Amino acid sequence: MTNGLRLTLAQLGWFNTALYVLARLLARASGGRWTLLRYLFVAQYVSDTPLAPLRGADIEIRSASAGDPLPRDYPRPASVVRARYAQGAQTLAAWRNGRLAGFMWLIAGAYQEDEVRARYCLPSARTSWDFDVWVRPEERLGWVFRRLWEAARQHLRRRGVRWTCSRISAFNAASLRAHAQIGTVRLGHAVFLRCGTWQWMIASLRPYVHLSRHPASFPHLMFDLPSQEPPCPHSNKSARY
Repeated sequence: MTNGLRLTLAQLGWFNTALYVLARLLARASGGRWTLLRYLFVAQYVSDTPLAPLRGADIEIRSASAGDPLPRDYPRPASVVRARYAQGAQTLAAWRNGRLAGFMWLIAGAYQEDEVRARYCLPSARTSWDFDVWVRPEERLGWVFRRLWEAARQHLRRRGVRWTCSRISAFNAASLRAHAQIGTVRLGHAVFLRCGTWQWMIASLRPYVHLSRHPASFPHLMFDLPSQEPPCPHSNKSARY
């Protein structure tokens, strides 16, 4: 067993590692036309306790809008950004020394996924969806991630939101680690297999199984949030994936 495979096993576990290896084999064999993804869906309680008090003071958090120009090195296509704004999404960006250090996106009600064909639906105005949390690689050991989450916490609390939901790639060890640090409640999981224009989904949520043959066909996943707030906002155990 290679050192790389040992590290992946340690970070992801056997099941996710097996799917990750299968995903790479399918992508290679199909010339990139076949894509296998596994998502984990989690919720985090939006507490009234700051996440990172007095840390990362040199990081500036700004709210951007559709009319603002994108930084030249923004790591997402302009067409994807326009589609997110068209859905009503908002973004928070972290800046350090005049350079984009990270960002995250927020949306209320429902979110049309832009990596696979799926729509995520939330049951109440007290919930929100956060997605595409990105931190520049050289900033990932610093305070950018927590400063972004602190800004999001304040923004969501002002709107009366008490739970924010996320989807995490089961193949992204850094994202799994980061969400485990802030504490999450597990909502479900799904596997997507894209083969050209066709897409299969198997999920732990209704409709459980879905086949999409064209862009206008996609599953609607409804997420049930915990009925009560956790007794201590930062004591809820992170999910085991």
